[in-house]
Amino acid sequence: MTVAERLIRYCKVWTTSDPESHTHPSSMREFDLAKILVEELKALGIADAHVDEHCYVYGHLDSNVVKDVPTVGFIAHMDTAPDYSGKDVKPRIIENFDGKDIDLGNGVVMKMDSFPYMRDLKGKTLIVTDGTTLLGADDKAGIAAIMDALEYWKDHPEAEHGRIAVAFTPDEEIGEGADLFDLKEFGAAFAYTVDGDSVRGFSDENFNAGSADVKFTGFAIHPGDAKNKLINAAAAAAKFQSLLPEALTPEHTEGKEGFISLRSMSGDVEHAQLSYILRDHDAGKLQKMMDLMAKDAEWINAFYGEGTCEITFAKQYRNMKEILDQHPQVSRIAWEAMNDLGLDPYKEPIRGGTDGATLSYQGLPCPNLGAGGNNFHGRYEYCVVEELETASKLVRRIAQRTVEDSL
Repeated sequence: MTVAERLIRYCKVWTTSDPESHTHPSSMREFDLAKILVEELKALGIADAHVDEHCYVYGHLDSNVVKDVPTVGFIAHMDTAPDYSGKDVKPRIIENFDGKDIDLGNGVVMKMDSFPYMRDLKGKTLIVTDGTTLLGADDKAGIAAIMDALEYWKDHPEAEHGRIAVAFTPDEEIGEGADLFDLKEFGAAFAYTVDGDSVRGFSDENFNAGSADVKFTGFAIHPGDAKNKLINAAAAAAKFQSLLPEALTPEHTEGKEGFISLRSMSGDVEHAQLSYILRDHDAGKLQKMMDLMAKDAEWINAFYGEGTCEITFAKQYRNMKEILDQHPQVSRIAWEAMNDLGLDPYKEPIRGGTDGATLSYQGLPCPNLGAGGNNFHGRYEYCVVEELETASKLVRRIAQRTVEDSL
């Protein structure tokens, strides 16, 4: 089975996670892919492959070298984002892409004016959607690359590698992928998530993340008798949002710039609620955002009356760079492997989070690699087959570099 065939097979399995379920896994359908992967792992000689009760798949490939080599791990997630439908995915292959607009079908056209960077993919082979679903290359491309590397090692026992740990996680897209990850079962000294876009990209830092829930309590009375009595909770919520700097919204930021993003709003005269996510690569700047919002809440209470506004903050995940800087060999091995393959790599800060960020703080240094997908979480998602093939080679080269690094 080619790595592209693997990706297509995995994409057809419906694995959308459910942020409202409060169960682990969040959707039982994630087990459908987990069971497929366990059977494939066993067929590839991974005798201990299994899925646990929370839908985490684990397996290990024994070392084929005599020397003492640390166990290196590779991780990808099985779920797809709830932002867009992942049911009944119908991938198709475009060979020798001409660099022009792509008619995906169902009245949907992927216009190069919207995605100008895709013109550089002229001549490549793409896997795309039919315009009605996302593709699922995030992160089934990572799974396919890891599985393809395992198949290579099965067919080429002469290729040196130490002990390899693999894991496929549920619920990464709803921020719970590492919550019940069994580090002892995994048993790696360090690992890499294969969960990025370009195979040339390497990420050893990500956003610090927080959230803010803002509740507003009003006082309802007939508008005809409202003078100096009515407190409109919905209006107070609108006023609070207007106090936040427009420059700090996601649509006005890029690179390492942080943001405050309004994710949902609801309300009436008596009760209203706003929910936000806050992101910044600098933990100090993230705290300043929280301080700013807290002051705005104080202003609302001073203007409308004490008790009108109540704000609650939560911190979600942290920038893995703080941990990875303490383990420079982990990033160095990957960077050297990318150079070995002639990839001309570049570092790309993640404008989001990964399982690797949480795992790094749990004691498993875990930067991120790309697998060739892009335009994630929507119907314009695609994967470059040539990059997917290279991602498999990168997994193998990292394992070989780990052996060489242990000489």
